[in-house]
Amino acid sequence: MGMFVVKRVLLMIPTLLAISLVAFLVITLPPGDYIDRLVLEASLDGDYITAAEAEGLRKIYGLDKSVLAQYFDWIWKMVVHGDLGRSFSYELPVEELIWDRLGMTTLLSLCSMVFIWTVAIPVGIFSAVRKYSLGDYVATFLGFIGLAVPNFLLALVLMYVSFRYFGQNVGGLFSPDYVNAPWSFARVGDLMAHIWIPMIVLGTAGTASVIRTIRANLLDELHRPYVVTARAKGMPEHWVLTKYPVRHALNPFVSSLNELFVQIVSGSTIVSIVLGLQTTGPLLFDALRQEDMYLAAALIMFLSFLTVIGTLFSDILLAWLDPRIRRQFNNGGL
Repeated sequence: MGMFVVKRVLLMIPTLLAISLVAFLVITLPPGDYIDRLVLEASLDGDYITAAEAEGLRKIYGLDKSVLAQYFDWIWKMVVHGDLGRSFSYELPVEELIWDRLGMTTLLSLCSMVFIWTVAIPVGIFSAVRKYSLGDYVATFLGFIGLAVPNFLLALVLMYVSFRYFGQNVGGLFSPDYVNAPWSFARVGDLMAHIWIPMIVLGTAGTASVIRTIRANLLDELHRPYVVTARAKGMPEHWVLTKYPVRHALNPFVSSLNELFVQIVSGSTIVSIVLGLQTTGPLLFDALRQEDMYLAAALIMFLSFLTVIGTLFSDILLAWLDPRIRRQFNNGGL
C-alpha cells in the first residue's frame, strides 16, 4: 500500500507538468496578447501607442519571446524559485493574488463534499432499503429536481429567500466589514454565516447524483447470496446491511469522488460570479478575459493540483474500503 502511494505521488509530477504545458499553450492560442489589448483600450480612450512603444512593452513583459520560451521561463522560476510570475492586469506578484482565494476555494469545495456525504449517503441507503416507499419517492423527486435546476438559479433563489425572509445579505463569503480584516473568531463566524448558501448550491447536484448512485448499487447488493445467507443465520438487520452491502455499494461512489470534486471546483466559477465569492473562479475568468497568462496559468496549475490530490485521496479511500483492492496491492497489482 505504501509503494502504491509513492508510485502515485511520483506519477503526479509528469502529470502536472503536462497539464501546465497544455494549459499555457491553450491560454496563448487566441490571437493577440496583453499588449494588443492595452493598445486597443488606449485607442478607445483616445490615446495612441506606437508600434515601437508596443514592442518595448512586450520586451518588458517578456512577450517578445516564443510561447515555449515563455513557458520554460515561467515553469523554471516556479519550480526553482517559487516565483509564479507577475500579473499584467493587477501589476502584482501572482502569489499575492491567489493564496487567499485558493484557500477559500479549497474550504468551499471541502464543505460541499462534506455536505454531499452527510446528506446523500444516509438518504441513498434509506431509499434502497425502503424501496418504493413514500420516502423513496420523495428522495427520487428531490434528486431529479436537484439535477435539473441550474446551480446559479438556485443561488439566486436562496439569496432572495435569505434577504427577503431573514433579512440577511449573504452575497460574498464575508460581510463588508470583514473582507479585508485580519483573521479572528469574529471573521470566522462571519464566514460560517455566509458559506452555507454556496455550500448548498454547489452540493445540490452532486447530492442528487450520489443518492441515485448509492440507491442503485445497494439495491443490486441486497439480493446477493451472501446477504440472504447472513439473514438466514439470524444476524441483526443493521449488521447485515452495514457489514458488506453498504461497503460494496460505496465502491463506485468512492471511485468517482475525483469527478465529483472536479465538478464542484469547475462549477463554482459561475456560482462564485453570481454570489460575488472571493474564490478562484472570478479571478480566473478575469485573467482569461484580459489575457493575463501568468495569473491564469498559475490558477489552472493549482486547481489541477487539487484535482490530482483528490484522485489520490479517492484511490487510497477505495483501497481502505475494499479488501479485494488491498489484496491486489499486496500481490503487486495496480
